[in-house]
Order: sequence, then structure tokens, then C-alpha cells
Amino acid sequence: MPEPEPAGEVRGVPVPERGAWLRRGISRDGGPLVEDPGTEVVWLQAGSYYADSRGFAGTTTFDGSRVRFHHLTGEPGDDTGTLRRDGENLVEWGTNPDGSTFLEIWTPLPGADGATGSWSGPDHHAVRVGRHVVHVDSRAGTYWRL
Repeated sequence: MPEPEPAGEVRGVPVPERGAWLRRGISRDGGPLVEDPGTEVVWLQAGSYYADSRGFAGTTTFDGSRVRFHHLTGEPGDDTGTLRRDGENLVEWGTNPDGSTFLEIWTPLPGADGATGSWSGPDHHAVRVGRHVVHVDSRAGTYWRL
């Protein structure tokens, strides 16, 4: 069972400037930590730009405590969360645009060294971190390992 979001003022950490992350589990609205079999959720971060294989991409901002994921492509809305380190993993507590809450465990992916960049155009956004690429458009997010 995941830990609940800490009470009181929580000082989170900013998103890494560069990272390729695999989601190891999610808890929705305080439920059990699970991951759907056969589901691979990847989040790539290149500077302030990110792409999530679930089908949204954009920019991140940090207010000194919480991270906001601004959805500029794909699924509309913004997510706001607090990140903390747990060894090499990141633990994220947050709130979805519909008010539901989540806790996600993110593990770094190997092969994140090398070229990094972010590209966008009308109705699409792609982020590359090393051997990992996530492309998002209005229909879906797609993850490739080069």
C-alpha cells in the first residue's frame, strides 16, 4: 500500500532536467498500488519539455514545492504534483484535472545517455532522451526505444 501524501506543507523536488522514466505503479484516490499487465507508461523529460506515452506532452514548471505538467498536446488539462526522491526512483503525489488524486512510482530507464531534444509542430510533440522517444499527437502517445 503506498504512503499517503504527507500532511502540511510539502517541499517537493523539481523534475530532473533530463530523464527517461518507467512507471512501476499507480495508486488512484488512495487505492492500492497497481500497474496494468502489459502496460508500459514512459515519461521523458528534456529541459522544461516532457512527453508521456499515455498521450499528453508539454512543459513543466516548479513553484518551489509542486510541479505542474502543462498539457500542450494530446489529452487536455494540467496535472499538479509533488515529487520526492526514493533512492533512484521518483515518487509523485498529485491531482488530475478532474480532482481525482494519484500516487505514481517512477524508475529511471537505462539508455538515457546521449542525444536529448524536444520537437513540436501543429498537433504533435516529440521528446527524445538517449535511446528513448515519446511522440504525442491528438490521437495517442507512442513510445519507441532506439
